[in-house]
Amino acid sequence: MPRRTATMLASTLVLIALLCAGVLIKVPYSEMSPGPTVNTLGEARGEPVLQISGRKTYPASGHLNMTTVRVTGADYRMNIFEAVYGWLAHDSVVVPHDTLYPDGKTEEESTQENAEEFSQSQESAKVAALKELDIPVSTQVVVSTVVKGSPSEGKLHAGDVIKAVDGTVVKEPDDVAKLVTEHRPGEDVTFTIVPAADAAAAEKAGREPEGSEKITIKTVKAPPAEGDGEEGGKDRAIVGIRAGTDHTFPFEIDIKLADVGGPSAGLMFSLGIIDKLTPGDLTGGKFVAGTGTIDDAGTVGPIGGITMKLVGARDAGARYFLTPDDNCTSAAADTPDGLTLVRVKTIEDATKSLEQIKAGKTAGLPSCSTG
Repeated sequence: MPRRTATMLASTLVLIALLCAGVLIKVPYSEMSPGPTVNTLGEARGEPVLQISGRKTYPASGHLNMTTVRVTGADYRMNIFEAVYGWLAHDSVVVPHDTLYPDGKTEEESTQENAEEFSQSQESAKVAALKELDIPVSTQVVVSTVVKGSPSEGKLHAGDVIKAVDGTVVKEPDDVAKLVTEHRPGEDVTFTIVPAADAAAAEKAGREPEGSEKITIKTVKAPPAEGDGEEGGKDRAIVGIRAGTDHTFPFEIDIKLADVGGPSAGLMFSLGIIDKLTPGDLTGGKFVAGTGTIDDAGTVGPIGGITMKLVGARDAGARYFLTPDDNCTSAAADTPDGLTLVRVKTIEDATKSLEQIKAGKTAGLPSCSTG
């Protein structure tokens, strides 16, 4: 066989081998890319995203878009070609698989966790919006979960309102744990509660729940926590519940949005609620997108995938992007052309910035690039 032919054949075989390896060899990476954006003032799948009843609402134009990120599934493994393409592409990011699915978390577990975070973010968005509008919201401490096999199983139930522990009124979920751990394991602790069914009936009727029950539970020793060492937890008493908060709103607010998870839409939901409950347009008809978690006090928190959300927002037509303060540095480092970043720390920051955008006074907007 002529040397030139042999060389070409060998090169072809090597190339085929490399192509096969690139396709067949899997690498421990996942991909993030821009997901869809949804206008919280508009509709999704034929119905309004924000549905408010029992209170006067006002038409709102413009956009207050929440943004999302697409990720590859927990069971999907990229091959070498896909990883290299993702690294080179501007509209995607390749990250270690464990970044998205830590500790071997399955896709089902991640989906469930995201759904719970999304539900909690909706509650906080409602609370933050109504507080910003000085509309009273009643808050109560409730049993969030009951640990199976714990002393509380069968005695306390998720949704029970905790009024007091050992006669001391509780105002925050942390108060419950603090009062329980004042006991030693084996001692009794008395909960004053309103059963979940009675609390739900009272909320539906728009009144405060009446009456209460006292439930006595014997504490047990807490299992060692990470970092406690061999002696950790031996004197710490628990009853096997997790306390949380529940809110009673003066009117009904429903957020209808499927196939979205995580807490990062909280800020934009809050702003959408405010816009619908106040006359005029919060945006002045402008296209504003954004992201950020929100807590009951209206504090905006950081999120993941900020660069992908910027790309998705600009592709959808956004001109301004409300950016959590802690995400500003990374966002400013790779901002799509034509998109103005607006730094926000609280929901009040966001509403003030929207007023400036509406009035066309954008030169004074708090910027990520200038600090």
